[in-house]
Amino acid sequence: MSKLIIYGTGGQAKVILDAALKSRIEIFGFVDNLTDSSLFKDYPVFKNAQNGHRHIIAIGNNKIRKKIVEQCNSLTQFSQVIIHPTATVNSIKSIGDGTVVLSNAIINPDAVIGSHCIINTAAVIEHDCMIKDYVHISPGAVLSGNVTIGTGTHIGSGAVVIPGIKIGAWCTIGAGTVVIKDIPDGSTVVGNPGRLLTK
Repeated sequence: MSKLIIYGTGGQAKVILDAALKSRIEIFGFVDNLTDSSLFKDYPVFKNAQNGHRHIIAIGNNKIRKKIVEQCNSLTQFSQVIIHPTATVNSIKSIGDGTVVLSNAIINPDAVIGSHCIINTAAVIEHDCMIKDYVHISPGAVLSGNVTIGTGTHIGSGAVVIPGIKIGAWCTIGAGTVVIKDIPDGSTVVGNPGRLLTK
């Protein structure tokens, strides 16, 4: 059986490494521009993807994760999903390749989670939410029921989205923001209640 290679050697890689090890996933190494990293001295660090092994991208920036996937060849496997053993995942409809669900996160029934998403520490995704590809839900953020989050959007730490809201693609929702109305593509929203800074 192939082992796991983690793309990146930054802070997100530390967290994903911990989740992988606690999920008893065997690590082969890392991919980064570095050839030596004291943070990951127990594993080799490669400059490129390694065919024959599963890969997961441990980089918080949504655009960079998407770019890496697009630049890798068709032989690079991104089929791994990591769910930290302390996370609660309740009867969700689906979860895409390359997605990570980190410690104490909660995903409730009938949610749909796309590919290459990060559901970070203690984030809450309530029932019937739709999370599209390359989304990052930051620590402590709460998505109430039936919320839709568009491709590439970043939900900041501690943000709250009330039920039934639709947030477009490639938006940034600031830390602590309370979203009470639909948000168009490419928007930046901050504050309580959330106000639109840019579109």
